[in-house]
Amino acid sequence: MPVKIRVDRACLVVLLLVGAGTGVWAFAAPASWHGSFPGFGLDWLPRTGPYNEHLARDVGAMFLALAVLSGAALRRIDDAALTRAAGAAWLVFNALHFGFHSTMLPMYGLLDQVLSMGSLGLVTVLSLVLVLPRRAGSADQGASR
Repeated sequence: MPVKIRVDRACLVVLLLVGAGTGVWAFAAPASWHGSFPGFGLDWLPRTGPYNEHLARDVGAMFLALAVLSGAALRRIDDAALTRAAGAAWLVFNALHFGFHSTMLPMYGLLDQVLSMGSLGLVTVLSLVLVLPRRAGSADQGASR
């Protein structure tokens, strides 16, 4: 299996897990998600504003939708166009999400700043990797036409 497909698969698996984990938590238990995201004794969301069940469930639904798209791209990993579309959808969300949170850093301590920017930066880079084209004429071009 070509390297680009293996890399794309790894990126999609991570993004699918992020989307499914965050999505299920935010949609099924929105108050818990708002009060204790990202978990591990940290609580990043209460500092950004009051709890809103509608917004929390909408965020959960959006993460679940991105997880479904990631799953579809994983299932058809040879389809370069589908993989790039999944990456583009994640990239739009992750880049904007990263940009917004970079303006909120003063409200957090150093550890939270590093963890927040590190995790958001990682998923943004994984999204960008998926958008990068496969080499023209290579065996991993798949169904990109």
